[in-house]
Amino acid sequence: MDLQESPQTQAFRAEAREWLAANVPLGLPSGDTREGFAQHLEWERLLFDNRWAVVSWPEQYGGRGASVWEWLAFEEEYYRAGGPQRVTQNGIFLLAPTIFGFGTQEQQDTLLPRMASAQDLWCQGWSEPGSGSDLASLVSRGEKVDGGWRLSGQKTWTTRGAFCTHLFGLFRTDPEAQRHKGLTYFLVPLDAPGVTVRGFARLDGDEGFAEVFLDDVFVPDSAVLGGVGQGWSVAMATTGSERGLTLRSPGRYTATVTRLIELARDRGARGEAVQQRLAQAWMDAEAYRLFTLKQVSDEQQGRSRVGESSLTKLFWSELDIRLHELADDILGEDAELEGPWSKGFQFSLSGPIYAGTNEVQKNIVAERLLGLPRA
Repeated sequence: MDLQESPQTQAFRAEAREWLAANVPLGLPSGDTREGFAQHLEWERLLFDNRWAVVSWPEQYGGRGASVWEWLAFEEEYYRAGGPQRVTQNGIFLLAPTIFGFGTQEQQDTLLPRMASAQDLWCQGWSEPGSGSDLASLVSRGEKVDGGWRLSGQKTWTTRGAFCTHLFGLFRTDPEAQRHKGLTYFLVPLDAPGVTVRGFARLDGDEGFAEVFLDDVFVPDSAVLGGVGQGWSVAMATTGSERGLTLRSPGRYTATVTRLIELARDRGARGEAVQQRLAQAWMDAEAYRLFTLKQVSDEQQGRSRVGESSLTKLFWSELDIRLHELADDILGEDAELEGPWSKGFQFSLSGPIYAGTNEVQKNIVAERLLGLPRA
């Protein structure tokens, strides 16, 4: 594995750093509030207008055709500059790779430009009231009719669903099939007749979560992604993006460690215990960065392994908690008053739950990477 950046990647990094330094908005309110979501969209449309929204995508869809190495460099510079979390991430980081992999040419040409430009805003319709980590137990259904499908059921815990325009999710189209069979992946406009979106507030006051009710909602055949009855395989590609590198690039964590070191310096936290934890935090973030570089190198040489995204998810979700616990300890009594760190800590606690609970991910790692017998 070559750790030296190519001249092309270095030039790409320098261009990104210069533009981000001049344009990143600092201090935006939470993207999970209606006001904050609107402000985040203004920023993300500025990214698109300057072709920084989806740098690794082909140029015809608004990207720069950047290599994965250049994308990693951009992500490092984005978070180094203090770039805010992307409110379009469910679309551009989760759904888009699935469309590239399974979508028809028409779906790619129609959906991707609108996604990149933040015109269509996507939320994820996985969880149901009785189906969380056990996704295969879902009961929302799709019934074939002339020219399309009728969808019925309920999705819950849809992140930013209260603000989005479209939902992607799984529906059971063959009730007689086995649990992981007979599922189909649908793309659903939330303004379709029969769709009801009911937002609800979290304990921290943010209001982006929603329940989505579908009552005999018609969607055309073109709303199927990846083929009828192939939903489980298509969804696993999406969850691979959610658990792996695409959603949580290492630049996010190296930037957090840098801010932690600055916080400790500003607060005069010089005790040996804090210094040791800071050193460990830096090593953990660097380990994640190096693991990512190896993973990308392996994938480009055809050596990727099934289950690695679960290992990645375990590492970044637990690392995120440790980093924010350290921030809370440094801040002491002021921890609850420091908005970004407090918000970050609260969100980090959900990491071991969303994208598949860590208990489930440990089973996947044990079986598929370590070859241990099924429990």
